[in-house]
Amino acid sequence: MFFFDPTFILLIPALILALYAQSKVKGTFNKYSKVKSLRGHTGAEVARSIMDTRGLGDVAVERVKGRLSDHYDPRKKVLRLSESVHDSESVAALGVAAHEAGHALQHADAYGPLILRSSLVPVVGFGSNLALPMFLIGFIFATNLGWLMDLGIIFFAGAVAFSLITLPVEFNASSRALVILKEGGYLTEQEVPHARAVLNAAAWTYVAAATMAISQLVRLLILRGVRN
Repeated sequence: MFFFDPTFILLIPALILALYAQSKVKGTFNKYSKVKSLRGHTGAEVARSIMDTRGLGDVAVERVKGRLSDHYDPRKKVLRLSESVHDSESVAALGVAAHEAGHALQHADAYGPLILRSSLVPVVGFGSNLALPMFLIGFIFATNLGWLMDLGIIFFAGAVAFSLITLPVEFNASSRALVILKEGGYLTEQEVPHARAVLNAAAWTYVAAATMAISQLVRLLILRGVRN
């Protein structure tokens, strides 16, 4: 009943958006991963150069397995690039590498939304794993454990907040990346729009995640009201 009640329809638009976002980012990355940058820099070289020119020599650049598993770890000050980005000279790889370097620059600048998001990671990770199970138990045993629904909603609201905070963090990192790629001479003026297309496609995945989280929260609130 909880998973297939009428409120499930609220998730359908978000699911469609998520599928679109996944298709968009995969297709765009694949397209521009076949376009070699004219100046022949690899993703790792660009990331390292950005770190060094901005005085962040203490930030390591590492290769990791997985496809599009690229990320910056502010706790360990490590910028990790997937194999398809680390070793590639494609326009797509340079866009992704510069985006992750943008997160390192945010960290160095004490960019507010990044600091806030990083501080929420442990709490949100714990809470989001418990939120739905707690709500479900409270929903089923509402007479004695109805308070678990409220606690589950509070925990899930934290996950929603995390998704919303992620949006400016990712958009800002992409903006920084495009400026650096152009002004630093890593890409030509004609290549920058290709990198922008890759980063814009990736942004849709974060928009989709936030939309899904909001839709799920609304659904939980409706179910909570019905169970009163």
